[in-house]
Amino acid sequence: MRVLAAMSGGVDSAVAAALAVEAGHDVVGVHMALSRNRDQFRTGSRGCCSIEDAGDARRAADVLGIPYYVWDLSETFEETVVADFLSEYSAGRTPNPCVRCNEHIKFTALLDKATALGFDAVATGHYARIEDGPDGPELHRSPNDAKDQSYVLAVMGPERLARSVFPLGRFATKDEVRAEAERRGLSVSAKPDSYDICFVADGDTRGFLRDRLGEKPGEVVDTDGTVVGEHRGAFAYTIGQRKGLGLGRPAADGRPRYVVDVDTESNTVVVGPSELLSVDRIDASSAVWLVAAPQEWTDVTVQVRAHGRAVPAQVRAVSDGGGPAMEVHLGEHLRGIASGQSIVVYRGTRVLGQGTVSGAHRADVPVAAQVGATAARA
Repeated sequence: MRVLAAMSGGVDSAVAAALAVEAGHDVVGVHMALSRNRDQFRTGSRGCCSIEDAGDARRAADVLGIPYYVWDLSETFEETVVADFLSEYSAGRTPNPCVRCNEHIKFTALLDKATALGFDAVATGHYARIEDGPDGPELHRSPNDAKDQSYVLAVMGPERLARSVFPLGRFATKDEVRAEAERRGLSVSAKPDSYDICFVADGDTRGFLRDRLGEKPGEVVDTDGTVVGEHRGAFAYTIGQRKGLGLGRPAADGRPRYVVDVDTESNTVVVGPSELLSVDRIDASSAVWLVAAPQEWTDVTVQVRAHGRAVPAQVRAVSDGGGPAMEVHLGEHLRGIASGQSIVVYRGTRVLGQGTVSGAHRADVPVAAQVGATAARA
């Protein structure tokens, strides 16, 4: 099988490429250049796809004896992942750029280009398993709970899953992967992991948003409309946030306050008690199913953060303005669910589907409606 190995310059993708070679595949390595700044360097463990990473990927390919290329996908990355990130925050939602990168870059732009060039599959260093099921390939969690990336891969859909290879699916720890790299003479064996948002290399997401979207000072109010602080742009806040609110006065009851609503139209951030963060129902749009979409309520577990806890739930597929969507009834309350987040549906270790949160509800009243209505009356 002809396999295109996506090589980020890190240890995971290098070992994944090595295992693809060992499996007897005809492997070609490719590094995706995603930054428009060709002089971008990593800051410690922050960022990825930098000029150093491209060099590390090339050295790994040389050790493996495979052809290596650099593909410039920076324009596509800017127009999809970064543009979506800015658009979502400017609308008061909280996106997951890793999900969008997997959707638009790794398993659309990269995979489509690979297919056009005659490759059968793309291999990546993701921590997830693909198992052969009675109805085709199934996406499952990695045995490495700490590194499992099935959450950000759920958006890929069944057709792209069938053309993907995840060689690290059997590894239970990162130490095993590093040992494998060291054994094979790969210099990246001790390279630190990248984390945070790759295109915000200094980790200052709020500063990045202000630089791209500008400053727009406004008010922070509590749920009765009383002004308790000021902000420099409502887009920089997210539901459930507690730190960095800069409140000028404490709550009357002395309890902590959290962001419970972000209204970018009025440029207002609303804070309130933690109770307003608890939800028991979630609506999600842009649903992608890796199984037949369940038309009736089905017992599952769901996860709403990349390394969050899976909770019991019931889910069914619905139509949202003509598009695929899902409704989720939670078996226990979750806190701080924001529109724009991804919700992933599991049965055991298997991924069933994914959607983008469009509404979060407590009892029969949307939380945002409770807060918004209170603030509007003030």
